[in-house]
Amino acid sequence: MTHTVLQFRAATHADTEALVALVESAYRGDASRAGWTTEADFLDGRRTGADDIGACIQRTQSVILIAERDGLLLACAHVACEDGAGYFGMFSVRPDLQGGGVGKALLAEAERITRDDWNLPTMRMTVIDIRDELIAFYERRGYHRTGIHKPFPYGDERFGLPKRDDLRFEVLEKAL
Repeated sequence: MTHTVLQFRAATHADTEALVALVESAYRGDASRAGWTTEADFLDGRRTGADDIGACIQRTQSVILIAERDGLLLACAHVACEDGAGYFGMFSVRPDLQGGGVGKALLAEAERITRDDWNLPTMRMTVIDIRDELIAFYERRGYHRTGIHKPFPYGDERFGLPKRDDLRFEVLEKAL
């Protein structure tokens, strides 16, 4: 069976419901356990909502990048200009497609936008620092741990309901 090429586009408000469902399926609950990006073991509650999606779409120098094939939403990521660098977040691939190259292609397109369209020299992201497998994925793609940590927003249910008290973010960075 031949797959048609991945198509990339910027999300619109019409994509909000599908994006929320995709992000939640990749990170929360039993459905997320089909993939390797799950946070279900250490976070409950929501991962994103229509408010987050809308804010990302509205912001200047910000796009929710969608990867689709034959009109089906397969993956997304938020790409934005922040503090003179690109920011990469909300990276979500359908759990049943993880490990198949869709995420790598989406990350490469996000880096291309950051470098070629916005002329930014660096891409940054924050990753929960206990996510060794995820950090290794990014390191294989040229990112490095900066040693810069940011606190996890405990008490803000928009970021989930933590199941442990030692969560924090680490900034990863790549020169483009």
